[in-house]
Amino acid sequence: MKKLIFATGNQGKLREIREIMGDLGMEILSTKEAGIDLSVEENGTTFRENAVIKASACAAALPSDMDAIVMADDSGLEVDALNKEPGVYSARYMGEDTSYRIKNRNLVERLEGVPVEKRTARFVCAIAAATKDGQVFTTEGTIEGKIGYEERGENGFGYDPIFYLPDMSRTTAELSPEEKNAISHRGNALRAMKEIIRSNLKK
Repeated sequence: MKKLIFATGNQGKLREIREIMGDLGMEILSTKEAGIDLSVEENGTTFRENAVIKASACAAALPSDMDAIVMADDSGLEVDALNKEPGVYSARYMGEDTSYRIKNRNLVERLEGVPVEKRTARFVCAIAAATKDGQVFTTEGTIEGKIGYEERGENGFGYDPIFYLPDMSRTTAELSPEEKNAISHRGNALRAMKEIIRSNLKK
């Protein structure tokens, strides 16, 4: 069975990937589960560049006898009133070891006094799929929303508790996994990538 290896150590993200990509009929593993121990410097200037850097480096490190596709994503939050910060630095914003509770509080505080109509933001996710022979495919997904005034919800992870969806009157952390996967930036990018894998790589 061809393996689908996702370059992440984030269990929440891996759970989303398994839920959306599970019907491909491929074994889905994290890089750690696949025995790939690689530190990749994501020095691209866009989400897409970082995803390609990570996927390509991990694909090159695959054992010669492993039949696999390596996927990687780079995703983050763009806040319009903060010049699209934290952007590609979303995971490293305020330091990689800083809890998201602190990061979320900081963003909310920086938007103090900003009216609701100017609190627009979006989640962006770029996904790259790479093979040992150098093939690379990319997709991108987004979801538009606003930055709330406080954390709400226990589902999701990262910036989800402050990312408010006006049409649903909830944050993405208040959605069920099924609701979130149906509309999320990563869900949109993963579904597009699933079709690419079906058409081009699942042989």
